[in-house]
Amino acid sequence: MTGCPPPLIEAQGITVRIGSSELLSAVDLDVRAGEAVSLVGPNGAGKTTLIRVLLGLLKPSAGRVWRQPRLVVGYVPQRFRIDPILPLTVRRFLTIGAGRRRDPVPALAAVGAGHLAQASMHELSGGELQRVVLARALLREPGLLILDEPAQGVDFNGQLELYELIERIRRERGCGVLLVSHDLHVVMGATDRVVCLNRHVCCSGEPETVSRHPEYIGLFGPRAAAALAIYTHEHDHAHDLGGEVVALPADQSPAESSARARADLDAG
Repeated sequence: MTGCPPPLIEAQGITVRIGSSELLSAVDLDVRAGEAVSLVGPNGAGKTTLIRVLLGLLKPSAGRVWRQPRLVVGYVPQRFRIDPILPLTVRRFLTIGAGRRRDPVPALAAVGAGHLAQASMHELSGGELQRVVLARALLREPGLLILDEPAQGVDFNGQLELYELIERIRRERGCGVLLVSHDLHVVMGATDRVVCLNRHVCCSGEPETVSRHPEYIGLFGPRAAAALAIYTHEHDHAHDLGGEVVALPADQSPAESSARARADLDAG
């Protein structure tokens, strides 16, 4: 496409076989600067396997991964565990293995966790831990953020806040974002492009297009696809759960408004 920036990272024809099992088959994927790409799919679809290939942690059986020269990648893993007997403050966690000395305070402030610098890592809530791990990824000043299920173990309101934070970081820093998630209602309403994976690429494109694709509906069911219509409007309004038009505040997105409406209904 004319005027489209070159990809930060591009996977072509990625196939991964372990023994007689084929975990990925001829998968193509790319992410560009300033773009948010969501990778969705059921459990066992190969999402984390693909991330490991992109990070260079797993060699594919076939295909190749191209990166822009000197591309810095910030990674937030799906699971993060710290030895419970290890005394570790947030500040110390952020500086371990950081290479040259870096001040962690700006990164913590960027994720709204500046007050946690002296807190124990073992006393953080799920949402606080995810913010701290994201701050660690930002310390590297990445051109590409890869987040594998970043909202796992976080309550609904915390998930919404976390995805809003990721969107703000993308806007302010201009980095690319590759987001792996099962949180379809929130993620698909706030992403540029969706890649639906089930060991191969079932479908890809803009969120609303993917939500209507037969393979997507086959994987997640017609109810999930219909529900996503609430979140994919790109107008100056949203819809409540009864389908009525709801005006948006100037600083609120349709995805945010719809998600908050669902939260209010659940709370009631």
